[in-house]
Amino acid sequence: MKLPRLLLPLFGLLAAVATATPAYDFYICANINRNYVIGSKIVTTNGIFQRTDEGGWRHFGYNDTSITAVAFDPRDRNVIYTTALNGLWRSLDGGATWRICNSWDMTEGREVAVDPNAPDHVYVAFTDGIAVSTDRAQTLVRREHGLPERGKFTQTIKVDRTRAGRVLAGCEVGIFLTEDGAESWRRVHATTDTVNDLQQSPHDPNIWVAATQSAGALISRDGGLTWTPLAGVPTERALYNVTFDVTNPDRLAIGSWAHGVLTTEDGGKTWTSRNAGLPENPRVWRVGVDPAGRLYASVFQETLFHSDDFGRTWHPNDLAGSLVNYFFTLPKAAN
Repeated sequence: MKLPRLLLPLFGLLAAVATATPAYDFYICANINRNYVIGSKIVTTNGIFQRTDEGGWRHFGYNDTSITAVAFDPRDRNVIYTTALNGLWRSLDGGATWRICNSWDMTEGREVAVDPNAPDHVYVAFTDGIAVSTDRAQTLVRREHGLPERGKFTQTIKVDRTRAGRVLAGCEVGIFLTEDGAESWRRVHATTDTVNDLQQSPHDPNIWVAATQSAGALISRDGGLTWTPLAGVPTERALYNVTFDVTNPDRLAIGSWAHGVLTTEDGGKTWTSRNAGLPENPRVWRVGVDPAGRLYASVFQETLFHSDDFGRTWHPNDLAGSLVNYFFTLPKAAN
């Protein structure tokens, strides 16, 4: 059937919009090793995966089951950092080759973050503290002045995108802030055990949310200076991570081993359990939201699930038998 002449330009515009290149890239760090045991002949693929424009997943980089996080230099997408059991790794060629950046006394990396306003500065969370590089990880030094002698276990570290050198860290005994590139830290909120995740809102940089081991979820509306509990979020049992929907400022989700997936669609005023369609009593390891607003849940010993209605219905995604350690979104690289 021929389209009327007047509709042809409109049809062409709609087709162009439908096939437009996404504005963001979406990455995960995942292990795909179901049924694998030491000595098994099963071939596993682990590490960094990028979501393709067709909706699949492309693995790149080195194969390591212990990768916990990934970060990129905003000036050059070929410069990639990962944290893993043996520390901090860096690639300068888009993941083709890698080198370890830390000394023997810096192991068990938990998270890495690059300062978007000072991209040579890289911050690394370790199980026994924090290290910083000011030269793209050529050298890595401890910067822990102000952290407690005991309780330096650092699970998460995030750079405030609004100002160079302003970083928040989630440690074993609270949330710590530096405003001078980690020359000094101060505790802005005390907890009795670990802060598992920190996230800055992609919509309002003054809003931060934290997920904790036993104090529920916390919110800051002043850039991380003061924190209050998010009402309606369970405080018993661990919350593993929190994620914002980049398409909707009122939507957040929390992943929990005990509680599954919790979501809010009113900016955190009320929370709803969204586990219908997931395996019974789902042990959710991490949740994430992609640039189109699709919600993901990584369920232990199951697979990666996705939802296009923010948790009301769930569907198994690719990567059967996977466990996702990290979700990461960043602006799409320029051609």
